[in-house]
Amino acid sequence: MAARVSCPATEAVYTIERVAVFEKSTLANGIRVVTAPMPHVGSVSCFVMLAAGSRYETPDAKGIAHFSEHMFFKGTERRPTARTISAEIDAIGGEFNAFTGKEVTGYYVRTGSETRNIAFDVLADMLLNSRFDSEEIEKEKGVILEEMNVYLDTPQRYVGSIYDRLLFADQPLGWDILGTKETIEGATRETFTSYLDAWYRPERIVVGVGGRVGDDLHERLEELLGSVEQRETGAPAPVELPPDGSPVYLHSKASEQAHLILGVRGYPLDHPDRYALQLLAVVLGGGMSSRFFTEVREKRGLAYYVHAANGSYTDTGTFYAGAGVDVSRIDEAITTILAELRKIADEPVPADELEKARGYAKGRFVLRLESPQGTIQYGLRREVLEGEIEEPDDLLQRLDEVTVEDVQRVARDLFEGKRLYLALVGPFEDSERFESLLQSA
Repeated sequence: MAARVSCPATEAVYTIERVAVFEKSTLANGIRVVTAPMPHVGSVSCFVMLAAGSRYETPDAKGIAHFSEHMFFKGTERRPTARTISAEIDAIGGEFNAFTGKEVTGYYVRTGSETRNIAFDVLADMLLNSRFDSEEIEKEKGVILEEMNVYLDTPQRYVGSIYDRLLFADQPLGWDILGTKETIEGATRETFTSYLDAWYRPERIVVGVGGRVGDDLHERLEELLGSVEQRETGAPAPVELPPDGSPVYLHSKASEQAHLILGVRGYPLDHPDRYALQLLAVVLGGGMSSRFFTEVREKRGLAYYVHAANGSYTDTGTFYAGAGVDVSRIDEAITTILAELRKIADEPVPADELEKARGYAKGRFVLRLESPQGTIQYGLRREVLEGEIEEPDDLLQRLDEVTVEDVQRVARDLFEGKRLYLALVGPFEDSERFESLLQSA
């Protein structure tokens, strides 16, 4: 896309060519390849991301997506131990890691551009040739169980799990990504191979490269990943909203601070109001000048942290506030957050406040794209979950198009007359006390 720009002082006219950030191709077996060339940097971020995560599990294999992520680092036929794999990445000064979500799983190596092929050779070997040795599986069970204990002992994180449980109940979106003690202890080699055989297929795999991409990438990836058999995988079961029960979920824990998530059901990823929703979240809880931060922390001293966020999946979503609150003032914190939700639905956001929120959202997004890793992760998530990538300039334009009326319309749609949900970790036993607070909202 070209734009013409004139300079009045010289009457000269310049043509500025807009260059796409992302390029996309496909291997012969259907694996997609997304690149974000940044030739001015000396590094490269090499990713393999899949449309597969804990949402794709069965009841007797809860946690296997995350457990598999661990096992991929435990050895292949060519690199038989975890130390062998680590030593090869260390030898090129690289960094490697992985992550598992509800709908995506990712594996990556960051390294110098001249060692790109080594990075992909290691990644492909891990994903295609891991041994899943029974003895290693048994050892890693202990690691996973300890990770569960750490998670349980970190209420700021654990409250998110019980909020998911409250919203989605006994279905994959409501299950903990780590699984349960019973399913982890019961996992066998066949548990892993069955899950991976079902979902780790070309139609769900996207390779990403950000940075100084280099030459012959497509040919190299064909050599490494072209053997993955093409097979239709189907889709996970659609979300089923559970029948209404108590809107409060308590996890009783002796502590000096309570951690809460207070929210409503929201929008899926591709909702047309996604950008208005993003700015609504910034106005309420993005940054230290947001409404929640000002009212809950600065004016009343009720919380150490407080924020608002939008959590979206491919077919559902939620909008919520999260806070770490003084136990003795938990009721006041909840009512203050509720008052802010009512206010933003009742009264239009002042134009200058919306502009500040727009600047915050755009600035944070641009900063995220400063690194090869941030850029390619953005593009990959969009491609994996939505099948297309919105160019950064287009996203910024969509944010510019959001009006005061859009934000208030979305706020009314989410908060007026809608069921509220509250998850709490703290020294509480009486859920009726908190139900009454929500009902009075």
